[in-house]
Amino acid sequence: MNHPNPNPPPQNPNQEEPSPPKFEWDFHVSAVVSSPATGQHISDTLGVIEVNSSGTLFATGGIARKIRIYNLNSLPPITTHATACRTYICTPAKLSSLKWKPGSAGKTMGSADYDGVVTEYDLETQMPVFERDEHSGRRVWSMDYSNHLGSVVGASGSDDGTMQMWDPRHESGKCVAAVQFGGPVCCVEFSSFNGTLLAVGCADTRAYVYDVRKMAEPVVVFDGHKKTVSYTRFLDDRTVMTSGTDGCLKMWDTEDRSLIRTYKGHTNQRRFVGLSVWRNQGLIGCGSESNQVFVYDKRWGEPIWVHEFEPEGGTRSEHRFVSSICWSQVGDDECTLVGGGSDGVVKIFSGKRKQLTSDV
Repeated sequence: MNHPNPNPPPQNPNQEEPSPPKFEWDFHVSAVVSSPATGQHISDTLGVIEVNSSGTLFATGGIARKIRIYNLNSLPPITTHATACRTYICTPAKLSSLKWKPGSAGKTMGSADYDGVVTEYDLETQMPVFERDEHSGRRVWSMDYSNHLGSVVGASGSDDGTMQMWDPRHESGKCVAAVQFGGPVCCVEFSSFNGTLLAVGCADTRAYVYDVRKMAEPVVVFDGHKKTVSYTRFLDDRTVMTSGTDGCLKMWDTEDRSLIRTYKGHTNQRRFVGLSVWRNQGLIGCGSESNQVFVYDKRWGEPIWVHEFEPEGGTRSEHRFVSSICWSQVGDDECTLVGGGSDGVVKIFSGKRKQLTSDV
């Protein structure tokens, strides 16, 4: 089905002007994972990082055609991929997206690749157990799962201009719904609060939210970015974050159909730099083409923390950038953020809320 082209939602006229940001969190680097060849080539560029629901493991994928699994909470301060990786799987193509499959007890990983294939891997046998090749061989940028509909359903978005929903119980992933867009689909994400909502980010500069029970037209279209919408993330049951290659993050209200806030500070003009939200405390993480990690608080449009990703004592390279980011969803006053770079380096950041002080 073709999507309509409705008018963009208005900005909320009642939105209060935010106060200057408060720096309520302390962050530090707790671990660094790299390879001996770091900085010499780009064959290990990380395209995706995914932390599991219990916050104990994380997976990486990218140009190196490997899924690597790590223990999140037991990494030494400085280590290498070869030493720290507990499991790795060689894949036939470069990877753009990874997701832990719900209901599999952490034993199945879904992936999407540059050859247009969605594959599920058994992490114990390290073998593929499901394959879906329905995007005409065009790169699949993103895939996700929902298990809120009585059974697990998958979705994928591709350079072929389609978002497809499919049933992984069928051998070839029977298509249950599809939407044709005017350009590449860069991101798909189901709401973890309400599995019937699906957010889609597209190269046509818009983000779309669908109710998967009624796919004839979107519930709302967010039209505010000037360039490609590369990521969509649900912050809560009614709020969606989007990231665009116009160098902006935007927060939207799905019920009021309005723009809440725009976030600026990082650099993003042509690459995928990652976007992740820590829903427990409303923190937003993203990478940057300046090779930095940025953390925003949802309440303020300016960053509350910025970290240089360059190696200690190294010089900044215009070719390096932070390419992937993911929060652990565990914790309230302490948090963990995992970032990956175009040189294959992974950094683990630990955050802690500062103690509140008052004048005596």
